[in-house]
Amino acid sequence: MNNETQAAIAGREQAGGSLAPPLWATTAFSSTDPAEAACSAGSTRPSRFYTRYGNPTINAFEEAVAALEGAEAALAFGSGMGAVASTVMALCSQGDHIVAQRQLYGGTLFFLQTVCPRFGIDVTLVDATEPGAFREAVRPGRTMLVLAETPSNPRLALADLEELGSLRGPFTVVDSTFATPMIQRPLEFGVSLVLHSATKAIAGHNDATLGVIAGESDLIDAVWAYSTLHGSVASPFDSWNALRGIRTLGVRVERSSRTALALARFLEAHPAVASVSYPGLDSHP
Repeated sequence: MNNETQAAIAGREQAGGSLAPPLWATTAFSSTDPAEAACSAGSTRPSRFYTRYGNPTINAFEEAVAALEGAEAALAFGSGMGAVASTVMALCSQGDHIVAQRQLYGGTLFFLQTVCPRFGIDVTLVDATEPGAFREAVRPGRTMLVLAETPSNPRLALADLEELGSLRGPFTVVDSTFATPMIQRPLEFGVSLVLHSATKAIAGHNDATLGVIAGESDLIDAVWAYSTLHGSVASPFDSWNALRGIRTLGVRVERSSRTALALARFLEAHPAVASVSYPGLDSHP
């Protein structure tokens, strides 16, 4: 099944037969069985206990993203930075080392440079456009995480997904916000996790603030355990809006990419413009 078809139907598994998954606008779920409630409280990612732990609407959005990325599981957050912060802090501890590209989104870069040092986490920045830069910066036995973003926000620098996927030892996380799973699926290259600020293209209508990661279930569960304590959880309403946005993701990405290429070519040919950076141009490095 191609991704455009997947986008049209994904997330219906918990909808009880409804073609449009319902909005579960609740913070908690009742139970008449104390033993069942206790079991839910102690389980991993219960969907009908307390919305900080899980919610059917949020789960539907997560299932849709997992399907689009070809992942075992996905986990939603209250924002893209919630996804970044929770993932980094769940996977790294005092004394660990992170390799990250210098061309990251400004909020991510600020988090790595100001928050991580306060927790004793060392960060090395590399140029993602330099072949082998990530591999050369890895410290065997100490580097816990390699973090990349491709295309990067806002300058559209590209990182080598094959290089990132071939790294052994550290977890590899790729922010694929600008590409969306309609253009690339980093997990297919062997990286550990793919990350999105779903606020942008995935939700697509300026009415949802969300982040999401996707990957293997065990790794997703580990980040979930931290995120419930950190509190960076997604809103059911925003998840519902984003799930609706996913239905048209393929059409929107195709049209916006076509428009962006036309604009980039126009600007590149304009005498008042010194340079244009867009991956679709022949001049892009």
